[in-house]
Formats: sequence, structure tokens, C-alpha cells
Amino acid sequence: MLSAFLTDVKKIEIREVEIPEPLEGEVVVKVKSALTCGTDLKMYLRGHPKFKFPMLFGHECSGVVYKVGAGVKNFKEGDEVMFANSASCGECYYCKRGFENLCVNLFDGIFLGAYSEFAKVPAGIVRKNMFIKPKNLSFTQASFLEPVSCVMNGVRNLNIQEGDSVLIIGDGTIGLLFTLVIKKFFDLHLIVAGRHAERLNLALKFGADEIVNVAEFALGDRLKEITSGVGPNLVIECTGKPDVWERSVDIVAKGGKVILFGGVPAGTKVKFDATKLHYDQITVKGVFHFTSKDVRSAYEFLSDNSDRLVEIITGKFKLTQLPEAFEKLASRSGIKYEIEP
Repeated sequence: MLSAFLTDVKKIEIREVEIPEPLEGEVVVKVKSALTCGTDLKMYLRGHPKFKFPMLFGHECSGVVYKVGAGVKNFKEGDEVMFANSASCGECYYCKRGFENLCVNLFDGIFLGAYSEFAKVPAGIVRKNMFIKPKNLSFTQASFLEPVSCVMNGVRNLNIQEGDSVLIIGDGTIGLLFTLVIKKFFDLHLIVAGRHAERLNLALKFGADEIVNVAEFALGDRLKEITSGVGPNLVIECTGKPDVWERSVDIVAKGGKVILFGGVPAGTKVKFDATKLHYDQITVKGVFHFTSKDVRSAYEFLSDNSDRLVEIITGKFKLTQLPEAFEKLASRSGIKYEIEP
């Protein structure tokens, strides 16, 4: 089979390798659709502290079961499946306290290899976070399970009140997914800020009540107009830029909450106004990854609300064209690409 390997920073090799054999509890999937991701782009541009080159590449995909390992009971050859890229151990201190996303063994059974003709799914994921794909979902739509799971974790931590004003900063895939999910579950005034007109127009289609193009307007001034000088009650940061983290605290309303969703490079330090945090009683919360409950919620959401997801995909590439897709992403061309092995 053909499989993509990230061999160094900005270096992708398409190699011919043997189709993997599943060990006990594992499943090998014939990949039908794989999606690019912001995390993949970060790995492409700067590597990843948890993984060493060369590494299998890609983690968002769906497909058809090709072979099952010993002990697999819930799936068989020919099943159309969708799955997340990790599963918690269920035994560590954090798992027992309900924080599966903080599992100390999270990266022991991580899935990589979506950019391949066939991919081996670890046993923990097969057991906890793999599902039969509903017939009404395309493989493309099913491949959104992992990013929507992350968004579901974010939504679970929002503590939104009806009528709140909510600001999403970032018009990439995650910002757009937050827009879709929040407007599905909450009655509120939603503002999306970014710097790409095409993406912001898509946010309007997804339900945003207001958009702010920060390439044309000063965000703080525009927010004062929209919120009558109060500011948004909740800010969801989806860019992963340290200056935007800091700015999020500056613009949130008194008594408000800031969700820091976009990850920044390891070792990054940020500064917040202590007076603002204390006297305005601001809550700042980091949100990372997902729990099995979030994956289940994402699966249920996708089963009924997937029609618009494909609008996020800018274009499609063959597996052998993967380097071209990442060159486009690195130059900020496009939102998300589909890779079809």
C-alpha cells in the first residue's frame, strides 16, 4: 500500500509499505476519506514534542473495515466505520476523576496514519471511540468525528446563559465548527471574528449573527458597537496565537469567561492584566482534546447535522498529492482539504 510519512519539518514522503496486520483488539481500515487538520499543519511546520521523525501522518479519516484482530466483537470485515484518534486508559488518576482528556496514557494508543490506503486502529479506540457509520453520512462527513469531538468538549465547558453575547475569534475549521454546534444548541447572539471574507461569509451561513473582519475593522471598537459597550459575555479563542489569548481577556465583559481552545507552541508564556482578571471577575479556562462522552455526542450530532460540513472543505487531493495540499495550507490557501487514497 501507499502511506504518507512526515520525515522532517516540511518534508512528506509517500512510501510503499506492507498493509499492516491487526494485533489483538485492533482493526485495519481501508481509508475512504481523510481530512487535513490544523494540528497536522503544526506538525508539518514544526514537528511535535510527542512524536519523532519519521512518523505516520494524519489522524482524521473514515473507511471500511478490511481486517479485524483477535477478540474484536463489535466490528467485522466490510463494516463502514468512523473513529476518533485516541482513547483514554480509564485507570489513571485523571480518568477516574472524569478527566479522560487529561489521561496520562493518552498518547500510548494514539492513532496516526490517516494519509494511507490502509490504517491500523489501536485497540483502545476500537473499544471506546469507533462507530458504525450511519448510512446517511458520506465518508467525508464521517471523517469530521475527531474535530467535532474536540468542539463538543469545548461546548460542554461553556456555561452559556440564554441571551448571552458570544464571540468566536478565528474563522478556520474549529471556529466554523463551533459556530455550527453552538447555534444548534443555544439561543444567543453569536459573533465570529477573523480576517478572511470568504470564511466569515461561511460563518454567516452557519448561523453567526454578526461577523467582524479584523483586517478592516478594529475588533474592540466593533464589539462595543455590537454589545452596547458591555463586551461579549463569553470569548472562545480558536487561533492559537499568544497575542490573541491576551486580547481575549481584555475584551470580555465583566463577569465573563474566556475559553482558550487554540493551542500555542510548547513553552509559550502569555501575560494577562491582573486588575482585569481580579476586579472584573474573569474566568479563564483552557480546553483540550475530548472524552469518550464528547465523541459519543459528536457522533450523535453528525448523524443529524452534517449537511453543511462539506462546505468547509476547500478542495480534494489524491494521496500522492499530499505535499501540495500542505504547501497550500502553509501559505494560508484554503481551510481544509480532503485526501482520497
